[in-house]
Amino acid sequence: MSDILDKIVATKKIEIAADSQKISLANQRDQAEENNHDALLKPRGFIQSINNKIAVGKAGVITEIKKASPSKGILRENFQPAEIAQSYEKNGAACLSVLTDKDYFQGANPYLQAARAACSIPVLRKDFTIDPYQVYEARAIGADAILLIVACLELNQMKELETCAHELGLDVLIEVHNAPELEQALELKTPLLGINNRNLKTFKVTLQTTLSLLSMVPAGKTLVTESGIMSRTDVQLMRDHQINAFLVGEAFMRANDPGAALSELFN
Repeated sequence: MSDILDKIVATKKIEIAADSQKISLANQRDQAEENNHDALLKPRGFIQSINNKIAVGKAGVITEIKKASPSKGILRENFQPAEIAQSYEKNGAACLSVLTDKDYFQGANPYLQAARAACSIPVLRKDFTIDPYQVYEARAIGADAILLIVACLELNQMKELETCAHELGLDVLIEVHNAPELEQALELKTPLLGINNRNLKTFKVTLQTTLSLLSMVPAGKTLVTESGIMSRTDVQLMRDHQINAFLVGEAFMRANDPGAALSELFN
């Protein structure tokens, strides 16, 4: 694990302990199950939405809503999650990814709730999920999918968290950075596999990361390339290698109109 990931996970453990004193695990579970029976809040089918775009020859783009990052600081001063969500949906996004980590990304659960309420596409809760409490919390706040990062989890933890997510109707995006992590990820059931092109130790980004791992990805997986997609050339490079799902954040967050930037990059 990189130093920053170590720090984030340590902070996350403290955060979970504090949160569970305010809202118990049982209460989170009750709210999650209640949402599953609410027409507006039941899961929207995150993977299905990506695959629907790909099936008609389009890119399945997961568009990110994030205010800041540890490496770049504030990305967007005028941060309006609902407006951003509507702009993304209008311009063809398959899904949203909303940062909810407070300490390192200046995220918040209400950002996800506001974004989801403003559109009809599915939403990933992008956070550092290490405990079942967070899985119930994700569904309780209306998320349709969660992210699991192999770099900060043991295999048995990942399996437990995935099982918990699937029981709640949540889809799972499993994220890897290298070949050993990919081998572990392939032990899970989820068909949604993200390859992050950012090196967690150096923060250097290279699209070669996705291309070099491509041969290890079995048929039947929906492969998402994450980080470093900045130009139409980058998009074309991936699509030339039959990679049709993308997670893009920074390039859009810095644009005046994130949805217009999405359209420019992919349409």
